[in-house]
Amino acid sequence: MPTENAQIHLEDPVWGDLVFEAVRAGSDEGEPVLLLHGFPQNSGEWAHVMPALAAQGMSVVAPDQRGYSPGARPSDVSGYRTELLANDVVAMISALGWDSAHLVGHDWGAIIAWWVAATHPEAVRSLTTLSVPHPGAFGSALVQDPAQREKSGYIGFFRNDPEKARDVLLRAAGLTLRTMYGGAVSAADLDAYVEFFGAHDGAALVAGMRWYGAMSEQEMMSVPAVSVPTTFVWGDEDIAIGATAAHACSQYVTGEFDFRILEGRGHWLPDEDPDAVVDAVMTRVGR
Repeated sequence: MPTENAQIHLEDPVWGDLVFEAVRAGSDEGEPVLLLHGFPQNSGEWAHVMPALAAQGMSVVAPDQRGYSPGARPSDVSGYRTELLANDVVAMISALGWDSAHLVGHDWGAIIAWWVAATHPEAVRSLTTLSVPHPGAFGSALVQDPAQREKSGYIGFFRNDPEKARDVLLRAAGLTLRTMYGGAVSAADLDAYVEFFGAHDGAALVAGMRWYGAMSEQEMMSVPAVSVPTTFVWGDEDIAIGATAAHACSQYVTGEFDFRILEGRGHWLPDEDPDAVVDAVMTRVGR
């Protein structure tokens, strides 16, 4: 089913008018599904998922989130606090004319989806998160699990010097950036990401790393438990999230919970196994 480009206009009390680029597909009468991408990706990461969801009657929207959309790119790290990123999602749901939506998030998009579901459950019909568990489970693993601290060692680099990290990722025609995806992303999609993140002196890449800079470990650890119906999907060969964090996720969900482990899969699930992602989302939405 074909997709079409769209824009979502929001008002931020500090940064003013924000314009988010988005892709949408499916029936306007279908169940509303909002897809939240991670780093370093954009709405394009759902290209292999959206058509299947739309074909099953869903109304699907995938935005380029704050910092990734040129019209929604604050110049200071304070403009990327996790609370603001979550507020964007709640405001998007309203701006799209929905009273609530099924949230699907991958990587950083999963963190934001968890946050929204925990703090604005009235806006969330169901939650499907990919790769990253509830922030409380992730934060606890960072404290208790040496293996998780090793997996998350890159975070400090992104937080402390995003401009230098940008230069490292984009040098040699984006060789390091391409390597991050571990062979899970197609050559055409790799080229598209390198072009997207290389534009405007790497502005979107720096902005994406500001999410890390604005992140507060204390805030992550204090995110409430989620009561909405939830599915968490994790690949057992994930390079960024270990088993300790993944298996602890259920402790932070008080509602209906489904934990799906994809054997032999890594971190980039919408690219590696879009069929499994679609099945997880449709099963959750169908319930």
